[in-house]
Amino acid sequence: MKQLTGTGGLARLALRRDRVMLPIWTALFVLTASSTASSTKGLYPTVEDRVELASSTNDTPSLVALYGKVYDPTSLGAVSMLKMNVFGSLMAAILTVIIVVRHTRQEEETGRLELLGATVVGRRAPLTAALVVAGLANLAIGLLAALGLVAAGLPVAGSFASGLAWASVGIAFGAVAAVIAQLTESARTAVGFSMAALGAFYLIRAVGDTSDANGPQWLSWLSPIGWGQQFRPYAGDRWWVAGLTVVFAAVMIGLAYGLVARRDLGAGLLPDRPGPATAGRRLGSPFGLAWRLQRGSVIGWTIGGFAGGLLFGSIATNVDDMVSGGNAKDFIEKLGGNAQNLTDAFLATELGFVGVFVAAFGVQSAMRLRTEETAQRAEPVLATAVGRVSWALSHLVIALAGAALILAVVGFGAGLSYGGATSDMGEVGRLTGAALVQIPAVWVIVAIVIAAFGLVPRFAVAGWAALVAFLLLGELGPLFELPGWLMDVSPFAHTPRMPGGDLTAAPIAGLLAVAAVLIAAGLYGFRRRDLTA
Repeated sequence: MKQLTGTGGLARLALRRDRVMLPIWTALFVLTASSTASSTKGLYPTVEDRVELASSTNDTPSLVALYGKVYDPTSLGAVSMLKMNVFGSLMAAILTVIIVVRHTRQEEETGRLELLGATVVGRRAPLTAALVVAGLANLAIGLLAALGLVAAGLPVAGSFASGLAWASVGIAFGAVAAVIAQLTESARTAVGFSMAALGAFYLIRAVGDTSDANGPQWLSWLSPIGWGQQFRPYAGDRWWVAGLTVVFAAVMIGLAYGLVARRDLGAGLLPDRPGPATAGRRLGSPFGLAWRLQRGSVIGWTIGGFAGGLLFGSIATNVDDMVSGGNAKDFIEKLGGNAQNLTDAFLATELGFVGVFVAAFGVQSAMRLRTEETAQRAEPVLATAVGRVSWALSHLVIALAGAALILAVVGFGAGLSYGGATSDMGEVGRLTGAALVQIPAVWVIVAIVIAAFGLVPRFAVAGWAALVAFLLLGELGPLFELPGWLMDVSPFAHTPRMPGGDLTAAPIAGLLAVAAVLIAAGLYGFRRRDLTA
């Protein structure tokens, strides 16, 4: 028990540090789940409507790979939570990975854990505290999301089964991240490997779900995401599946504890590959250094964007059959789509969501400036002939150009798969252009980060807060008929809905002007303020 000494204090410290992030994630999760249930349950009021949707979904392999199967076609809850079953699991997993790595590997990398370890703190206390905080966060999200689903009018038992499924997936991936954090030497690598594991388990589940009776359907049972779906909320409520998560998490946490005892503080068990003795020519400029630091993130997002685009384009070929009812058309019109062309409306809505997700990349990339500053790596660079504006612009260019590249790749992938299915390869250019229309709104989000970084650096996280606020306005505004002036606060509200809409220059120019002003203010503020730790 001496190795767990100080766990309570470290857990309280972690909760204190995450006092902003955890409520935002929880609110986003609960509102997304409850709004999804509220908005979709009226689309399929009869059993016939629900059976038609479930049949078209289960008969479309691309949809099954993306969302999973509908296990009870007659159940209102099973149909309403079709998307959230898997996306809720992914959100919980991503949050848990961030929490565990942040309070273990990142604390070691920055040297803070060494200071804490010099006090009365046991060797396993930091890992235990991180797992406790992650577990409590998942349980809170599961409970509150379940209450939100009940308030939206879904059955109580199925709602709590959904909440438990999401929480169990999050806890499972928290245990995975705990193991990976012992293997690597940097938090960035630990997060990257954990996300790669998440993607691998997602793919395993997709292969299992899309296999026929003679195929490897058993693969779905090798994935924690598959276990989350096997709870079958509103379609049988299999509570016993939670036992799989408990066993898996116990084994992985036991492995993580064993690895903690076998390594030195600050070191990873995987060998660290030494770099060259001298830097290459590409590292001789601020932009070259910024690209070296962020290239892994850009490449990963780009590959993921292309895969997502291929999937969206494939699904679009089945939209007319899936949402042919009048209620679905009304729903699309509320979202701002054109009910006369359901496929274009679907693609426009999905590309709108893509714009929000790509904005998350922009925020992450732009916030690298603040990370480099607080880690005191910016000061040695700025002590040379490199100017402040040049250094800031190097990371800013990566954020802006990277976001544009990812959007272009998403549109290209969607056009490639949709054009191939419809034998009209002109869709490649049309959908690529439709995706690029999202660039000005994404750049505004990046500009908010730069403005906060330059003027009030401790509020650099305002980019995440703004992104969440804009996402909620876009999701809830049309459904709850919020005032137009309030919805217009979001830059995404001014983005032309493409394809199928009218492309006008005025909103695009306005968003670009706002982004330029915010960036100029941020760079001006950064030139005049002191560096902070």
